[in-house]
This record gives sequence, structure tokens and C-alpha cells, in this order.
Amino acid sequence: MRKACVKRDTLETKITVSVNLDGDGCGKFDTGVPFLEHMLDQIARHGMMDLDITCDGDIHIDDHHTVEDIGITLGKAIAEAVGDKKGITRYGHAYVPLDEALSRVVVDFSGRPGLIMEVPFTQKRIGSFDTELVYEFFQGFVNHALVTLHIDCLRGHNAHHQVETVFKAFGRALRMALALDPRMAGTMPSTKGVL
Repeated sequence: MRKACVKRDTLETKITVSVNLDGDGCGKFDTGVPFLEHMLDQIARHGMMDLDITCDGDIHIDDHHTVEDIGITLGKAIAEAVGDKKGITRYGHAYVPLDEALSRVVVDFSGRPGLIMEVPFTQKRIGSFDTELVYEFFQGFVNHALVTLHIDCLRGHNAHHQVETVFKAFGRALRMALALDPRMAGTMPSTKGVL
């Protein structure tokens, strides 16, 4: 089983992320940011990975540090769980609709952090959640998981639907990229021989 548990303590947040890449899609979250927890559950469920994430953050100021630092810590945990990347599919993609919204996410476990995100949010807030924090979450993730990630919301007018399709597609793209390919057993999925 490909598992990891990563702790990250700063003056702004104290976070623990446990991940099992070969899980059942179970999620357990205690972050103080309910909308983020709903989105993290999409990653677990659609990525078929078990996630247990706790965070004690400075949400009395705002949600920024909590959301960004959870992205960072999740990236570190997935990088640790995947290990040397031998035998993985490496690339993953998914299109996910939710009513009028449609998003596409493409990921490459390239060893090179890069985020291209084109999501024209139709609202600045979903309840108390600032939609700008979606970018901060994914930027933190790619910087520490060392992946290249392309996120596009192709259509949608409900901001909740836009964000949810992004997180569902992200989970499914991760699931594809992290799947073990029996034909690649013990082989690095790169002509360079290293990722």
C-alpha cells in the first residue's frame, strides 16, 4: 500500500495529512473551512484514495493560510506516498460535468511544478469561501507534489458547480496518473530514466 503521513507546523497553521493512494475513497476532514472539506472529499472519493486531514489554522484572520497550507501538505504527502514513481501511469486527465458546468484537468507527475489554471469564476465568494483560494490550494499542491497541472473550467455559471467540477476532475485525473500499469512494473515512465 502506498501511504504517507506528513505534518506541517508553522505560526499560521498546524496540519496533518494522511494519505493512502490505494484506498477506498474515504475522507475524514477537520479544517475549520467547511467548503474546502467538501472539495477535499471530492478528491478522496473520485481519486479512490483515503485522506485524513486536520488543520488548526488562523481562520480568525481568514481562510487563506489554511487553504494554501493544506494544498502544500497534501502535495508533500502524495509525493511521499508515490515514492520513486516506477510503474505509475504518470499522466492523467478527466472531464467532469455538474449540471451546466464542465471542467477538464490534466496532470503529469513530471517532477516539475507548473500550474496553468483558467477558471473564470462567476462569483467571488461561495458562502464565506473566497474563490481566489482555489488557485492558492492548487499552487501549493503543485509546488510540493512536483507535478504539472492544467485546470480549465470550460463552461458554467454557478460558481459552486465550477469549483466542484474542478475538484472532482482533479481527483479522477490523479487516480488515472497514479494507477499502477502492470506493463510498466518497475519501470520509470520517462525516457530520461528519472522523474
